[in-house]
Order: sequence, then C-alpha cells, then structure tokens
Amino acid sequence: MNDTPALIRRQRWRMNPVTLKELRGRMRGARAFVVLSIYLSLLSGFALTIYVLYVASLNATSYGGQIGEFGRSLFYGVLGIELFLITFIVPAFTAGAISGERERQTYDLLRTTLITPRALVVGKLISALAYVLLLLLAAIPLQSLAFLFGGVGLEEVGLSFVVLLVTAVFIGTLGLYCSATRRRTLSASVIAYGAALFITIVLPIIALIVLALLAPFALGLSNGSPSLAVQAALIYGGGLLTCISPLTAGFVSQALLSGQGVLGYFTQTLSANGSSITLPLLSPWIVFSVLYLTLAALLLRRTIQCVGRIDSNNDALTYATKSSEKGERSP
Repeated sequence: MNDTPALIRRQRWRMNPVTLKELRGRMRGARAFVVLSIYLSLLSGFALTIYVLYVASLNATSYGGQIGEFGRSLFYGVLGIELFLITFIVPAFTAGAISGERERQTYDLLRTTLITPRALVVGKLISALAYVLLLLLAAIPLQSLAFLFGGVGLEEVGLSFVVLLVTAVFIGTLGLYCSATRRRTLSASVIAYGAALFITIVLPIIALIVLALLAPFALGLSNGSPSLAVQAALIYGGGLLTCISPLTAGFVSQALLSGQGVLGYFTQTLSANGSSITLPLLSPWIVFSVLYLTLAALLLRRTIQCVGRIDSNNDALTYATKSSEKGERSP
C-alpha cells in the first residue's frame, strides 16, 4: 500500500500525453527519417572525405606509424561535425514547441484539458530530447570507426557522448524557454539559434583569446615567476574558461584522457620561491556538465512559470470578457 503513490507517479511520468502525442506525430511522419538520413549522410560523407584525404597524404613507409593519429583525427572530426549539426537541429524541435501551438490556435484548446504547465513543458522537452538521443546513438558507429585505426579508447567515446548529450539538453531547454517567452516562432528561433551558435562558436574563440593573453603570466614570462596565489588563480581561471563551452571542454577533457589518463579528479603541483602547493582539479567535462545541467534546470523551471503565467492571464482575460458581456446584457 505504501508503494501506491510512487507507482502512480511513475505511471504518470511514463504516460505523459504530451510526450506520447509528440513522439507519435514525429515518428509517423517523414520528417524524422529525412532528418536522420541527412544527419547520417553528412557525418558519413565527412568521415569518408577525411579518410580519402588522409590516406592520399601518406606514403607506404609512414602509413603504419600514422594510422593511430588518423583514427584520432577522424574521431575529432566526426565529433565536431556532430556538435554543429546538433546545434542546428535541436532548436528546430524546441523553439516552436509552445509558440507554434499559439500560432496554430491550438494552445487554448490544449490548456482546456487537465494537463498542468509542468506536464506540458516536460512533455515537450522529453519528446524533443528523445529524438536527439536517437541521433546521438545513431552516430556512435561512425565514432567507433576510429577503433579500427587505433588511438581512441572506449572512455573517450563515452566522454564525448556525455558532452554532446548535455549540450543537447541545454540547447533544447533554451529553445523551449524562448518558445514560451515569445509569441512568434520566428523570433524564438532566432534567439535560440543565436544563443546556440554563441555557445558553440563565440565562447570557444573568447576562451582561446583570454587563455592566450594569460599564458605568458602563467609561464612566468612577464615580470619574473608569479607567486603561488597568482598561479593558482590563473590555473583555476583558465580551467573555468575551458568549461564554458562544449567545444573547449570536450577537447581539453579528451587531451587529458589521452595524454595523462585523467578522466575525473587529478592534482597539479605548483612551486615558487622555494615553496610548493598541490591544487585539486576536475576534468573540464565534469564542471561543464554540472554547470550546463544546472542552467538547464533553472531554465526549465522558468519556462514552467512562464506557461503558468500565460494561463493565469488567459483566465483573467476570459473572466473580464464574460463580465463585460453580462454587463452589456443586463438592463
């Protein structure tokens, strides 16, 4: 008897009508399969292009020594293309999730049901992320081609999958928030795409510029060797910069894993003026995941509040309209 409320909650989670309706509508149409086919075709074509160009640049004597390097280059290339494709695909499924209902004049009809704002928002998000998860899983065989050439381990494939999934969750939640706060799908899509491109392109450029400016101080090339406090601040600041973008977080995490075997926690010892200190550090993908999942949770909560506020305004407008109509009919 005590397990009955938990069982009911699990059934409600699994049987969210919005999720079922969105998934059935998406998978029964041709758009989902066309997008999946184009997605895999682009990844396959890019991988084949890298293979042809790399093999053509090798000679018979160096082929055996550079085959592992080729596998790593192929892996990184596929990951980069996959990241940018997800950046363009995810907002297309979430930026019009709520604003599209208003434009089709089906939002009021949807809200006349017993669906709560939380169920509506979560259902829209889960249906979009379920398809994105399908895209990520479908691309794993292409990433695994690097196993044939060596240079890539199973941990690196799993790490890259986590970074891509966290990025998709955040961009999807961001697109849903834009859809809830904008009345038109066009404006919501523009904001969502702009924010997604800023995260994947602009932030890495900013991080690289700042790190290049801080490098001389960290290496002690300016005004002698810096103190321990300055070195620690530079290391933690530079590490934080690498965690603000999926591109830099994934690249640095992969470099730490392949070069030093670091997957999670590690330490770094600093020394200056005869004294030393050991700094505890985390791999950038961990900080990136925690940061972006926290932001996604805050955006999701804000989206639910916005949808609830829309319902309250609609109820107030409906009440005012009925009151005015009654006043006009009264003698």
